[in-house]
Amino acid sequence: MRPRLLALLLSVLACAVAACAADVRRDIVYGRASDTNLLLDASIPDGPGPFPIAILIHGGGWDSGDKAGSNVPGNGADISPWFGPLTDASFTWFSINYRSSTLQRWPACLEDVQTAIRWVKAHARDYKGDPRRIVLFGHSAGGQLACHAALVADDTTRVQAVVGFAPVTDLEQDAKNRGGLSTSLQRLFGQPKEPNDTSIPILRAASPINHITPAAPPFLLIHGDADKTVAFSMTEAFLAKLKATGIRGDLIVIKDGGHSLVAWEKGDTSYKSAMVTWLRQTLSP
Repeated sequence: MRPRLLALLLSVLACAVAACAADVRRDIVYGRASDTNLLLDASIPDGPGPFPIAILIHGGGWDSGDKAGSNVPGNGADISPWFGPLTDASFTWFSINYRSSTLQRWPACLEDVQTAIRWVKAHARDYKGDPRRIVLFGHSAGGQLACHAALVADDTTRVQAVVGFAPVTDLEQDAKNRGGLSTSLQRLFGQPKEPNDTSIPILRAASPINHITPAAPPFLLIHGDADKTVAFSMTEAFLAKLKATGIRGDLIVIKDGGHSLVAWEKGDTSYKSAMVTWLRQTLSP
């Protein structure tokens, strides 16, 4: 057998073994708020570690979605395409739920993400994770939470990288694009559709693009150029501001990609290997 073919087969086998060997634990309580248990799932690689850590934040308009992938499997908020690549790359990963806007308005969901980061740092060693190498993953509304949490972090919530999938980084611009606040934003902030002197400052304060500083971690942004839910131009503007501030920002464009991660599975999925390469370089020990 040719050496290159043998190496490829061994690599595939190693990935398959890693995926099978991961220890998945579900419904772990990471905090309590508003008389509600905050839950996460954990995936722990085989081997001694410590492994880099990914904290996964689902989307769903701040009012739906689920840590297991989605509360409606296969819909636009389904984050299950993340699980395999991170498991195969020997990441300890935690997928979190947070209070939806139907239960509690902003900033409850952000506070839950911050609670999760602190919990993960405190318990990383119990799950073979390295608390000095943490990346936040977020899709859509979850991307807003991941980006925002990383940009307003203090010493207790600071992370080393962010991967944002079609993240909502400018809520004021999103409202302009839609001709007013979306139903999701109305529910999240308790504001009417028509922007006003009260809601505009709220939208600006909750927009990650307005919190970029030289202390920000590196960002990898992944976005479909045919996304009709979150404008691709929003990611371009966020990336430009990162670079203007001196922060590393990289972009992977999903050609003809819409908003759903599951829909991307039907096309070119090479972005996954590029993503893992970026993570390994950025989170190298």
